[in-house]
Amino acid sequence: MIKVSGKLRERIEAEELVNCMGKTITITGTIYKIRNMSGFAFVILRTKRALVQSIYSKEYTDYEITELKENSCVKLTGVVVEDSRSKKGYEVRIKNITVLSKPEEDPPVVINNKEIAASLETILDYRPITLRNDKERAIFKIQEGICIAARKFLQEQLFTEIHSPKIVYTGAEGGANIFKLDYFGKEAYLAQSPQFYKQMMVGVYDRVYEIGAVYRAEKHDTSRHLNEYISLDFEMGFIDDFTEIMEMETCMLQAVMKLLEENYAQEIALLKVNIPIIREIPAIRFSEAKDLVSKTYHREIKDMGDFEPEEERLLCEIIKKTTGSDFIFVTHYPTVKRPFYAMEDLENNEYTLSFDLLFRGVEVTTGGQRIHDYKEQVDKMLFRNMNPKLFESYLMIHKYGIPPHGGLGMGLERFTMRLLNKTNVREASLFPRDQNRIVP
Repeated sequence: MIKVSGKLRERIEAEELVNCMGKTITITGTIYKIRNMSGFAFVILRTKRALVQSIYSKEYTDYEITELKENSCVKLTGVVVEDSRSKKGYEVRIKNITVLSKPEEDPPVVINNKEIAASLETILDYRPITLRNDKERAIFKIQEGICIAARKFLQEQLFTEIHSPKIVYTGAEGGANIFKLDYFGKEAYLAQSPQFYKQMMVGVYDRVYEIGAVYRAEKHDTSRHLNEYISLDFEMGFIDDFTEIMEMETCMLQAVMKLLEENYAQEIALLKVNIPIIREIPAIRFSEAKDLVSKTYHREIKDMGDFEPEEERLLCEIIKKTTGSDFIFVTHYPTVKRPFYAMEDLENNEYTLSFDLLFRGVEVTTGGQRIHDYKEQVDKMLFRNMNPKLFESYLMIHKYGIPPHGGLGMGLERFTMRLLNKTNVREASLFPRDQNRIVP
């Protein structure tokens, strides 16, 4: 490991304070809360990950508490002392404070309580400030951990990370739900997914993955849809069966949960996260799942092509009761509801070798095996009244040879939402973009 020194390392991190009992240290942060008591004051310092309890007293502090203001950025020097009453087992007795910057005014919402007492709309309107709340920012530390764990696992499985373009000539899924751009006088679009490019790169590296933004111009105004979201995608070549993709995702999710428990214990405790135990994830065919929900809850099946959100929730309820799993793979979705590149089941071409992963009532992943034969892909395009000439660069991989392959895309915000048992996907998006919100 490369070690930094000099000014880069002259201040200590909050996580190291427990090992500094009796020592004088210097730490930087923001004044999160001041609680004046009789003869002394608690000064809570917000550092980049932790809240540090420090104590002001005229006996040992060379600074006037009346000059200190919440939300000031400071450099604090003090002595670390053991304190069994503190959650962390220590506190810092302040010797001196250097104020680096002061706020011009108080924030429009109170951010230093356990919960922000405001509507979600207000929280999002003032997002640059409300993210400073200890619980709000913990959401995105856990989201960071999900990405770190997924990257680590996929790299161990010899996947190569790629970065595909987000300005494209045509959409992966087609249709009207794509954002159109004026690209120097030419028509272009924001990418709905990295689908074409990750398939192309299977022909280069065999196994690839990407974590990046994707765009959907869907006019949904629901608690589970965003128009810009982060997709965690991987694609793998030389597969024998599409269930290999499901197996790879299961192992990846096991790695995610393990790393979160090891490295994000304080955020898990703060948010009271129930980390699911994943031994194996059960699977059920789409048609069987529809029938199961219908018979269990005496519901009429209104759409045999796709799941209603309520059906997803009810299916997960059944699976949790019968197997204990928070996850369920639903396989063999109808061909009419899957993209043109989805491989059809040889036993029944009305269904595809595809799947969704449902997690605590919500679909978080879509994946499956892709068509790799040139004639088969072109024929399917023509059957759907698509013009293959518009996809010449994509069809190169089929024309000049590509191995049997498949992959998936996971919505990071949806996955985070369900992991943390949040009710709105916007709570798991740093700066959400939907049809009503483009700022901040």
